[in-house]
Amino acid sequence: SHIECLNTFNVKDPVKQNTRIRNRVVLSNVTCVSHGVITSQVLLSNVTPSRFFGPFISRSYATEGDKGPPKIYTKTGDKGFSSTFTGERRPKEDHIFEALGNTDELSSAIGLAREFCLDKGHTFTYQLDKIQCILQDVGSNIATPRSSARESHIKKTTFTAQPIADLENWIDTLTEELPPLTNFILPSGGKGSAALHLARTVCRRAERSVAPIVRSGEADPDVAKFLNRLSDYLFTAARYAAKKEGNEAKIYKRPE
Repeated sequence: SHIECLNTFNVKDPVKQNTRIRNRVVLSNVTCVSHGVITSQVLLSNVTPSRFFGPFISRSYATEGDKGPPKIYTKTGDKGFSSTFTGERRPKEDHIFEALGNTDELSSAIGLAREFCLDKGHTFTYQLDKIQCILQDVGSNIATPRSSARESHIKKTTFTAQPIADLENWIDTLTEELPPLTNFILPSGGKGSAALHLARTVCRRAERSVAPIVRSGEADPDVAKFLNRLSDYLFTAARYAAKKEGNEAKIYKRPE
């Protein structure tokens, strides 16, 4: 019996695709990730872990002739352990998986905010799309602890500084259309704005969970920098969404 995984966005004919991948087996270890959490090790070639952070089809074959429907579950985590991209088996409460879970939750929160913003016709939603994709790369880097990574692992999961520069440019552009911030504002300003504030707080938690991994040298420093800048972007985007919708954010007032 063996496990095979493939991205849904590359699949046109699941049966034929599975057959093709089965013929490429045994070249390199790749970690398969379900909903942002690593679930199993599979043997595939020419793939990177970032391609598995997101929707995929996971299938377990008892025999070569099995043609049942694809299954999302693998059962490899039933005993409370999961695998990193480098092949380590660690407890699910390990700091690596805590950080992966937080970045996955962050992407989900941004996805929800994006839907609200699309409903209002905001023009910056393409930025949220790109950010969600970059968070997949963040997860790939986190899932590859340097202490057990080979050069081939590092080459596939290196995180660059370009996304940080993009965030800073977007922040500056949005800020040009906003009034100076003179008060402490509360999460509010409409559904889109409030959802972006919620994503910002999840981002802060993701950053806190990634910080010790980066300090220990197990992940690229630019991952932590990206999350730090992302929370600033989400704050700015929340203010921008409220302004464009003609909503006023609630201002903090000290209770008397």
